[in-house]
Amino acid sequence: MMESLLGFGILLLLIFLRVPIAFAMAAVGVVGYAALMDFNFNAALSISARRLLDTAQDYGLSVIPLFILMGNLISRSGLSNELFKASHALIGHRKGGMAMAAITACGGFSAICGSSLATAATMSRVAIPPMRRYGYADSLAAAAIAAGGTLGILIPPSVALIIYGILTEQSIRDLFAAGFIPGVLGMLLYLGAVRWVVWRNPKAGPPGEAMSRAEKWQAFKGVGGILGLFTLVMGGIYLGVFTPTEAAGIGAVGSLAIAIKRRCLSLTELKEVLIETARTSAMLFCVVIGALIFSNFINRAGLPDHLVELITGFSLSPMMVLLMIIAIYLVLGAVFESMSMMLLTVPVFFPVVHSLGMDPIWFGIVVVVATEISLITPPVGMNVFVLTGMVKDLNSATVFRGVTPFWCADIVRLALLIMLPALTLWLPELLYR
Repeated sequence: MMESLLGFGILLLLIFLRVPIAFAMAAVGVVGYAALMDFNFNAALSISARRLLDTAQDYGLSVIPLFILMGNLISRSGLSNELFKASHALIGHRKGGMAMAAITACGGFSAICGSSLATAATMSRVAIPPMRRYGYADSLAAAAIAAGGTLGILIPPSVALIIYGILTEQSIRDLFAAGFIPGVLGMLLYLGAVRWVVWRNPKAGPPGEAMSRAEKWQAFKGVGGILGLFTLVMGGIYLGVFTPTEAAGIGAVGSLAIAIKRRCLSLTELKEVLIETARTSAMLFCVVIGALIFSNFINRAGLPDHLVELITGFSLSPMMVLLMIIAIYLVLGAVFESMSMMLLTVPVFFPVVHSLGMDPIWFGIVVVVATEISLITPPVGMNVFVLTGMVKDLNSATVFRGVTPFWCADIVRLALLIMLPALTLWLPELLYR
């Protein structure tokens, strides 16, 4: 117990000293494992090397670079602009309609991209200029995109769900199915938050211009390709036609075909996309391998077993334990980046909740939603800082004030998912169980 707590302390110190988290977790894991074996570094390095090789050779992990490639190709295809136009055609003429259109477009884009930060960065370029032209308050315009971008961490295909599945050895297909309804629920609650803001201050989100039927039809035609690709990829996974890895390959080829058809991808840009995909994938693999090495150490040190004994000794109910875990996530979200927080905590908490009989798929969605909240939680809300980096005259304090209703909407969603597990488990049970 003490060894694992000391390891966590050293790890936090290394992170605050700005050591990359992948290297910090791997280093603490190797040294800690060696300390448990009377400082036998040869054995610790051998076990860690085996973990590295096994992870790098795992065929199932090829889903990560393929989905990243798919998202990068879609980003270069300019479809984010088409998604915003289609959403604007539907609801842009209402009060707050352009902010709601931005959220809807974020949901659609994240369904292909799978990254919250990429969704927020891309949609900020597309949606903030027109909202400013119509006189939207920066607090609402930027907050809608910052919050809408968080949907990318949950709506399948989600990199966060893939990472959770790898860390806990759960079915990625089940996780993708379980994340769909909570993702749609989050989008609806965000739309409600926009309506609440413009109800209190109508000047914050004036209505846009209504489009003619011909203009609407033209806008909808532009998103046919992305809707077809999403239906093919996710429908194939949900119906069991192909595995998530096969779906990722089909999605990557489909997004390449869309980019070629739209004539928006030169050979130079294709090379840049491939390099960017390789760089992002390598970074994620390093972080995952580091997390797995660190997880080996804390499991060998017995931290999860000690936590279970502690909970049993205090006779805490499973719901009380879950609420304590959620509280820890909300506190950590104020100071940690979402993926780092997830990689640090899941190896510790998952054995505890599993021993208490909680459904691992349901817990994964709850964890991802709690992690998602950190993306708009001050002072380290990553989506907020992405927006202020993309829009130079945007103040982070303004955005953080604007995201408050969306943060509250996330808390409501988290409470609903905890009280009604069927919202998460109904679809995977319908499809696979």
